[in-house]
Amino acid sequence: MKAALSLPAFAALAMAGPLVPRQDIDFVLVEDAPDPTLVMVPVGPTAQSVTYDLAAATRSATANPLPVEAVEKRGATLVARSPCQPQPSGSGPRVSPDTDNAFLSSTELSSIAAAAPIPTDYSRMFVNLHASSSAYGYQGFTTLESYDTNLCAAKCNDILGCFGFNIYFERDPSVEPAASCPNPSSTTVIKCVFWGGLVAAENARNDGQWRNNFHVVISGSNGYMRTTVPTITGFNGQYLGNASINAPNDCNGKDTYMGSKIFTTTSFDPRLCSAACKSQNDYNTAHPPQNGRPKICKFLTTYVVAVNGRPEGQYCAMYTQPWDSSYATNFGQWRGNDQYTVGLAFSYSNISSPGLPVCPNDIDYLRSQGSEFCTSYVSYSAPTSTVTAPATTYTTQTITSSVTSVTTTTRTSTIT
Repeated sequence: MKAALSLPAFAALAMAGPLVPRQDIDFVLVEDAPDPTLVMVPVGPTAQSVTYDLAAATRSATANPLPVEAVEKRGATLVARSPCQPQPSGSGPRVSPDTDNAFLSSTELSSIAAAAPIPTDYSRMFVNLHASSSAYGYQGFTTLESYDTNLCAAKCNDILGCFGFNIYFERDPSVEPAASCPNPSSTTVIKCVFWGGLVAAENARNDGQWRNNFHVVISGSNGYMRTTVPTITGFNGQYLGNASINAPNDCNGKDTYMGSKIFTTTSFDPRLCSAACKSQNDYNTAHPPQNGRPKICKFLTTYVVAVNGRPEGQYCAMYTQPWDSSYATNFGQWRGNDQYTVGLAFSYSNISSPGLPVCPNDIDYLRSQGSEFCTSYVSYSAPTSTVTAPATTYTTQTITSSVTSVTTTTRTSTIT
């Protein structure tokens, strides 16, 4: 039996070099990208659906290889409403007196929110705030008959790209405020809003609005996020939380960081980053450098980048080899008075081809531990065996003009 040889797993990490600072958030990349649409959930409608087009999002994510070119920023659109138009009645508790302050200080509303159960496979991110989420990747909303977190979670589970939800009480006008009805009576609406991005206290910034003399306010706002790691075919995923990878050079002193992209016009979806990784590999293979081999993406990290708590998009960083969670030390950076932060971070490594390099200590290991394995092949001779096949009879027929003679020959074959 030959000696078995097993190289230490992730040996390349043991001799990693110093950190590479260019992995910090690319401020110019974030600044030049299109502004994400931070939606103000409409007051009045009972539901709104948003369809996530994965195919279109993937085409957008893979359209341009690194480096990413700047795209013109886009603005928001406003929706016109008819004066004094009746609005749907909500199903939440009526608050008395009918004022904004009474709504905000209602112990009934806050008690309901505080006692709400945490749905299975979800984590509660905040509770009982007076503001709703203004997150990344708006997925629509619906109104509920009761403050039911499990029902809201079930609806999120049925929506492609939904990562979290925000449920809250909203003080809405019974009719659309206008000059002839500036401060109508209120109705309490229970909203369940779906998000394809990070739902966190930092981006719960929608504290209401004035509609003529009517004050729309929010109470009992709870936020929840899924706790499961999204699956990507061919990759192993890991949740990193609010930190991304800051990798050193590899054991040979080479930079494993390839570059980054940002997606701002769709929902957060790690599959977009893996598609960009594969597309980048195709491009690099077709356009190799003059010296050396093209860099091939084998590992990626993706997260929601925010500036002063405002989501800016899905960041995607690519690497030539995997790095474990001990290197997740990039919590963001400051740019003057602006704070760039990381949230909802995941890393993914290629299962079939991780991209680990051969390191100097691997060579030393082979020399010290592999000699028995290698020298066992000296003077090696392949085994032989002899098989005697059964006798075979061949018949040879010779034809002349007038006589046919037949000769029978018996031959024994030996197979080695």
